[in-house]
Amino acid sequence: MKPKLTLLFFIIACRVFAQHHLPVVKANSNKAKFYEENMAVYNWYINPAEKPDVFTTGKLTRATSFVFKTDTDSISFKLKPGQQKDFIVLLNGKDSCFTRIQSSEPKNYSASANAFHDTVAFKINKFNTNYLPVVINGTDSILLNFDTGATDVCIISDSLKKKVKAKLKLYSTPYAISIGNKEFKSKIYDITTAGHEVDGLLGWDLFDGMVVELDYDKQKMIIHSAMPKHLTKDKGYEKLNITYIRNKPFIESEISQDGVISKSLFFFDLGYQRAAMFDNDVLVNAKFPVNKMHVIKKVIMHGSRGNEIPVITAALQDLQIGKFRLKNVPAQIMTEGKPLPGTNVHYLGSDVLKRFNTVLDFQHNVIYLKPNRYYNTAFAN
Repeated sequence: MKPKLTLLFFIIACRVFAQHHLPVVKANSNKAKFYEENMAVYNWYINPAEKPDVFTTGKLTRATSFVFKTDTDSISFKLKPGQQKDFIVLLNGKDSCFTRIQSSEPKNYSASANAFHDTVAFKINKFNTNYLPVVINGTDSILLNFDTGATDVCIISDSLKKKVKAKLKLYSTPYAISIGNKEFKSKIYDITTAGHEVDGLLGWDLFDGMVVELDYDKQKMIIHSAMPKHLTKDKGYEKLNITYIRNKPFIESEISQDGVISKSLFFFDLGYQRAAMFDNDVLVNAKFPVNKMHVIKKVIMHGSRGNEIPVITAALQDLQIGKFRLKNVPAQIMTEGKPLPGTNVHYLGSDVLKRFNTVLDFQHNVIYLKPNRYYNTAFAN
């Protein structure tokens, strides 16, 4: 017993000693922010009761700079994938808060002993909502929208009541999620709305470390443990790098109007039913001639929380994604708020993205696009 107690006291002493040698940041308010180098901003509430008080970043693919800023002080970090950094926040000169910023270990199933190439029915409806069948906890079958803007599994409240018989412990307990012949684990969250004719959202992070092929021509999703060689050899595909912001995938694209060209990051959002949505701040900074875009209509959009968002739909002359150019694209422009709060970015939605058979390589963090039978179809207004 004594050796065990001695070891326990030694561990505690080491932790206390280590904490005393951590960087200290002062604060007079419990409200703070984390700033990521790609301009993403995260609100943070200092809580001395949590030990440690942990902020987990989104997916990192390289060393990334972060700044933690309080009302009176700040500290900066360079964080690598799978790394963590600890520091102390001294609140009001008396409360010590042991704080940690961490990123998840990279995932890669390419070296898995049990290689898999699992095919699932994958369709898109007239509302530009893609969907696939999913079984929750081995018993309840529902249709989910594969949404690259979502993480985990989110089910609308009405479907939870009517279609899910199991009594789920939301937010905290991982449940079995069966997709084709493969089983995943995910926490489940409730939401008020999702795309038309679906029961909720299937987040991209369930497939992190895998390769997801979306074939709109053959109406199937194929989940690969490694990139098939025939896909990389197909010259019809255009390869685009993924940048992750707020744990969401972005690709670089270009818009042009009356000779003015603007290149920036676009959120690759399979859960957004329209063609494109523009951030007004990005347009203003680029001096983009929005006033020369023909206004198609004004609408009220509803967010996943049921909130109303007034937007204008206007015709964009050209949208270029890699080597592919689309003309007269109806783009929604925010008149209030931002498409992605805390970040200056545009959106690409399903009315554009459905035009390409898509390979999402979450191992090497690239996206491959190849025109399909929807490429020249009319856009929805």
